[in-house]
Amino acid sequence: MYDSVLLAALLVIFTSGAVFLNHSRAIEPATAGAWIYVYRAGLIGVIAGYYVLNWIRSGQTLGMRAWHLRAVTESGRPLGLKAAALRCALAALAWAPAALGVLWLYVDPEHLALHDRLSKTRVIHLEH
Repeated sequence: MYDSVLLAALLVIFTSGAVFLNHSRAIEPATAGAWIYVYRAGLIGVIAGYYVLNWIRSGQTLGMRAWHLRAVTESGRPLGLKAAALRCALAALAWAPAALGVLWLYVDPEHLALHDRLSKTRVIHLEH
């Protein structure tokens, strides 16, 4: 929930800029034409960028900070661009089919979600 509030604000800012560039008209196929695809890709880029940049910078998003969690590599090192981008892409796929990839952690021997297992990342709990 923490991340969704911050992401909503970022998406509002992005959309406001897109509406301004579209001469204050709504961003929809009738008014934006083919630019609607650029706009949609931009929305995905904002969301992915939020996660990837936070995981690279500190290993934590806002929600992860609140719960004292950090994303790291299998060896416990900070995530690089490639690992963070792979984790983000796989997480989107893990959440897509009714969160089955996330619920995988309940049957995984190491309690890893599917996107962490496949991207060779881990979420660790930090001591307060």
